[in-house]
Amino acid sequence: MNSLKIYLTILVTFLFFLAYTPASAQGLSQNLSSINVDDLSDQQIMQLMQKAQQMGLSDSQLIQLAQAKGVSDDQIKKLQARVNDIRKKNGITGNNNNGNNTPGNSNGSDTTKQSGRKLNFTPDTTNNQKQLNQFDVFDELKPKIFGADLFRNSNANTFQPNLKLATPVNYIVGPDDQIRINVYGNSSVDWSLTVSPEGNINIPGIGVLNVAGRTIEEVTSAVKSKLAANNYAIGKGTNVKVSLGDIRSINVILQGQLMKPGTYTLPSLATVFNALYAAGGPNDVGSFRQIEVIRDNKVIRHVDLYDFLVKGSQKDNISLRDQDVIRVPAYKVRVLLKGEVKIPALFEVLPGEKLQDVLNFSGGFTDEAYTKRIKVDQVSDQQRRFADVPETDFDKYTPLRGDKFTVDKIINRYENRVQITGAVFRPGIFELKKGLTLSQLIKNAGGLKEDAFTAHGSIVRLNPDNTKQQLSFNVNDVLNQPSADIPLQREDSVLIASIFDLRDKYMVTIKGEVRSPGDFAFADSMKVTDLIIKAGGFKEGATGKRIEVSRRVYDSDPTTANTKVAQVFSVDVDPNLKTNDANFTLRPYDIVSIYSLPGFEVQRVVKIEGEVLYPGYYTIQNKNERISDMIKRAGGLTKSADIDGTSLRRDNAAVLGIDKSKIDTSEINKERAENFQRLQNDYNTSAEDSNLNGTSGSGSGTINGNNKGQANNNALSTKKDSIYQPRNNFIGIDLQKILENPGGTYDLILEDADVLRVPKLLQTVRVNGEVLYPSAVVYTKGKSFKEYVLNAGGFSPNALKRGAYIVYPNGTVKGTRKILFFNSHPSVKPGSEIYVPEKPEKKSNPQELVAFTTGFASLGAIILGLITLLKK
Repeated sequence: MNSLKIYLTILVTFLFFLAYTPASAQGLSQNLSSINVDDLSDQQIMQLMQKAQQMGLSDSQLIQLAQAKGVSDDQIKKLQARVNDIRKKNGITGNNNNGNNTPGNSNGSDTTKQSGRKLNFTPDTTNNQKQLNQFDVFDELKPKIFGADLFRNSNANTFQPNLKLATPVNYIVGPDDQIRINVYGNSSVDWSLTVSPEGNINIPGIGVLNVAGRTIEEVTSAVKSKLAANNYAIGKGTNVKVSLGDIRSINVILQGQLMKPGTYTLPSLATVFNALYAAGGPNDVGSFRQIEVIRDNKVIRHVDLYDFLVKGSQKDNISLRDQDVIRVPAYKVRVLLKGEVKIPALFEVLPGEKLQDVLNFSGGFTDEAYTKRIKVDQVSDQQRRFADVPETDFDKYTPLRGDKFTVDKIINRYENRVQITGAVFRPGIFELKKGLTLSQLIKNAGGLKEDAFTAHGSIVRLNPDNTKQQLSFNVNDVLNQPSADIPLQREDSVLIASIFDLRDKYMVTIKGEVRSPGDFAFADSMKVTDLIIKAGGFKEGATGKRIEVSRRVYDSDPTTANTKVAQVFSVDVDPNLKTNDANFTLRPYDIVSIYSLPGFEVQRVVKIEGEVLYPGYYTIQNKNERISDMIKRAGGLTKSADIDGTSLRRDNAAVLGIDKSKIDTSEINKERAENFQRLQNDYNTSAEDSNLNGTSGSGSGTINGNNKGQANNNALSTKKDSIYQPRNNFIGIDLQKILENPGGTYDLILEDADVLRVPKLLQTVRVNGEVLYPSAVVYTKGKSFKEYVLNAGGFSPNALKRGAYIVYPNGTVKGTRKILFFNSHPSVKPGSEIYVPEKPEKKSNPQELVAFTTGFASLGAIILGLITLLKK
């Protein structure tokens, strides 16, 4: 849709300007129904897309104006397809510019503000370029006119007269010019004198001198004579310099096929090019090659702009005089040259010029051009006809009115190409010379690599109908037996495989107590020691004893239940990596396992915090060290400790019984530190939410309504539109029973990274989830579950009451039980959190609704039947 908007925007804006621009723009108002999108190049479409971003109209306006000017739907669709193709090819996004940017570019430079020589008038700068540039977008819909860009340039200073030039000696002085007279030497004086309407200057103390109609050279001579006649020692110690100061204006008439014909006020230094640019240049039917300069009713110069465009010659760019006339007639013969030329455009042709001249105007062929012949679409008496112009006739064929020349692109096909890939030193594309054979091609490609698979090669060859066939050959036979050699044909593609391409890559694997375990490339005669060195050597605590090597088997008996599926070998290596079994050599796909020394242990650290005498980090001394032992090492509990609220937090690895010291990682200490930091952050958050020591007088009151939701240490939490269960790292412990019976069932053995927290006696209960006002409520002994919920505003309409649960301070979670038709909620302890989950969304489908309705109707029928029987 964006592409259609671009096209319609361009088109309608064009129509808009045609509707409001007078006859000066009629050269552009050709019938738009004749536009053929197929004649536009991709470059023209690209320019159209770029310039179209400056404009925007509503869809209804676009369509109405386009239809009003007779643009066919087919052309709109074609342009839309072309735009889409170019966007895909170049990765250009759609144009969504709906702004009201003014097209064109107005350069605000004012030549009257230059230092030195200035204009004695306000120039007639029509600033047409801003208006004319509004047509640039639409010109892309039609073939480009060669040379039109010269006058459609947005730079308003183009072809402006250079006021800083030295005064031309043949400049004709006229009224309003400023004459500067500089006398220096024995006498020194400067005069700036303006030429009067009568053509005179009044030299102070000297008198009146007539200068109008004279050149600057003649004025200089007259001034010297006048001064010499008045006792100035001219040439005898006194010198005179006469120059042109501020300049006057002249009126130049531009008429004919111009964008803006009329009478223009220009600087007296203006040339033909300055005047043409001021008028916008020739319009769509104006001639670029037969422009006339008329002075005193006589044609004094014929201007051919192609001399400047092609050769850079300004021989016809003469200076203008007041009341000069520039006439631009309509062109006589213009032809279109498109396709693979450097400047595709409409070119004007003069009598005697040939097709070769038009090609020269266009800059010649592109690198991809087919130059043997050019197609020409000609105009005959009543219809068009088609013809070919061979290369030998380019300098003989005379272009005719309406000719459309097309230069095709060379076909994407090679007449003498063959290709070789695979295990040769220089794979690639080679020239197919007469009599080239396969063995010669292999030699041209640098010969075979050492890893070449010489038992087989293949050639993919084109059949006469462009289908493909595959030919196989023995590489050794081709190289050693002339009779086995194969003549090559155009587009043959030869493949000689490498032995490495025909099997899996040989690898060996090492696992366990090495610094960089993983897979490594296999090499012949590789030893276990070599592989250990590749893996970075042993880790601390690794042993070189009982290194196990497992090997694939290829003779397993699938009919036997206890058949071997791998061979296992044991190799010993000393700490200096000198193998004690020098005869053992690895094979591809072997797996080497390195073990740790028996008895080697990495320190395991736990943390105890809260209400103990010496909180902090402790290293586990014995494998069976328990919670009670750690409490003793920490100095025991303080008087304010909440024994029931004591919790143990354990990483999932420890919960699952995984010894973290055996985890295969070189950053175990970093991992442990990160775990401790995460646990510490969670506990800090929990403590902030839990230790709300309220001082309100009412035990049923709430303390600082807490709407944070569930704390980080709870077992379940909710998110909008989804319920999820995060990792629960808490293990419910009963410290009272642990201390009463050390070493008993409740006294757990500590693991690495455990965190034991003994809180202060908590005085609040947090109520979160689906309640009306999640809050922290002061704990009151004997208060029921429902009373705490009521202190938080009661259940919300979406509350799942039977799913409510409590998370106790020690991490234990208890849920609501169902007894008959009643919910039995767990008891509440200080520091607990009550959580009420949300009801799951009920999703019903038509089948369920039909089943429910049918069942209900059946039940009603049964009840009615029973009632009827009872009445009888």
